[in-house]
Amino acid sequence: MGKVAVGATVVCAAAVCAATVYVVRRRMKSCGKWGRVIEILKVFEEDCATPIGKLRQVADAMTVEMHAGLASEGGSKLKMLISYVDNLPSGDEQGFFYALDLGGTNFRVMRVLLGGKQDRVVKQEFEEVSIPPPLMTGASDELFNFIAEALAKFVATEGEDFHLPAGRQRELGFTFSFPVKQTSLCSGTLISWTKGFSIEDALGQDVVGELIKAMERVGLDMNVTALVNDTVGTLAGGRYYNSDVVAAVILGTGTNAAYVERANAIPKWQGLLPKSGEMVINMEWGNFRSSHLPLTEYDHLLDFDSLNPGEQILEKIISGMYLGEILRRVLLKMAEEAAFFGDSIPPKLKVPFIIRTPTMSAMHSDTSPDLKVVGSKLKDILEVPTTLKMRKVVISLCNIIATRGARLSAAGIYGILKKLGRDAPKDGETTQKSVIAMDGGLFEHYTQFSECMESSLKELLGDEASESVEVIHSNDGSGVGAALLAASHSQYLEDSETS
Repeated sequence: MGKVAVGATVVCAAAVCAATVYVVRRRMKSCGKWGRVIEILKVFEEDCATPIGKLRQVADAMTVEMHAGLASEGGSKLKMLISYVDNLPSGDEQGFFYALDLGGTNFRVMRVLLGGKQDRVVKQEFEEVSIPPPLMTGASDELFNFIAEALAKFVATEGEDFHLPAGRQRELGFTFSFPVKQTSLCSGTLISWTKGFSIEDALGQDVVGELIKAMERVGLDMNVTALVNDTVGTLAGGRYYNSDVVAAVILGTGTNAAYVERANAIPKWQGLLPKSGEMVINMEWGNFRSSHLPLTEYDHLLDFDSLNPGEQILEKIISGMYLGEILRRVLLKMAEEAAFFGDSIPPKLKVPFIIRTPTMSAMHSDTSPDLKVVGSKLKDILEVPTTLKMRKVVISLCNIIATRGARLSAAGIYGILKKLGRDAPKDGETTQKSVIAMDGGLFEHYTQFSECMESSLKELLGDEASESVEVIHSNDGSGVGAALLAASHSQYLEDSETS
């Protein structure tokens, strides 16, 4: 019995020793893996860094590209499109005007009653209509007939407030948020479709002409006064309420900027200079790229896998479409190389765009002690449990991605202000107020992003200059802005001015 007991003791001791070695090795292995997580995090943070010197380089590069794009067609990655809007709303506009906003799977029809400086927007009514999926890939006539019919039904519901003077046509501002080569204020040929649309026979056609033909087919008498994109509409809406607005920036699913340029500072402009001496330029700044942009391995791969490699580089690192996807790609690397989620990689983590930017924003905003929101979001989307230590890493990643995007957005705005000579006070001159009208879900709903953007712009400007620069939220510019541009470019303006 004693021998057996001794033997058992020896066996048990050996087993304990083996188990201890196994645990130590596992700990060392897990420490190694966690060390790799921290290493991936640190490298990512360094690659995304946006010190003030780098932001100034980005802003200078933006200004250089703006000059090049204004000098000649195709002279820059920035298209610097002439919008033909040379008369922004002043607040004096009166009467009622329609707007049509087509930019995705829904479109909106709207009417706005304007009462001049005193009453501004007296009344507005709108209706949102879903486009049946077959019309998004069918024939041009089918889509525009559907839109014209919805517009005619909406016109039929005009109340007594919306009274059209005798002999006048209804006037419409048309927001069309697809790539268009504008040929005048109220005409433009479709370059390409995006956002799930693919209507071959509309390519190369004048979209206003297509709409007018459809309205004639349904017996609707309406003049399309202005064709604008959503950023130009946001600028118009901002200027209507605040005469100091000089630029508009949209930070949403995508991103773009428009600003008011001196007409004589546009070498590629061939026509007569407008009376106002001004011209709104649609920058299409999402396509900006520069060697100064802090790009990571994840950005290069995201671009390579995209539908438009080499294009829209700025958009791919600052806009709502992509921020959540960058987060997913970093987490996937951590899962593959450091077993971040355990021994197996969550299958859902391999699905592109499964982490959306609103989810990232919700996690980034989590201030609970145990980061409960982060845990529940990851459980819902990736179907994996997480520890507090893991959740803190996710918060750090959100912060790195959002901070880079926000600071680069600020650098872009600073570049516009530099181009306009409004980036610093001038000796002996009264400082001009410069207001930037902002719109888009990313700016409106991702608080950490918008606050970081505004503080970074102040940092770039310095204390004195930042006192004369203001960032405001201009809600729904793409709708109301189009109606306001129809008003400020109305065919009846000269009648009212001479009467």
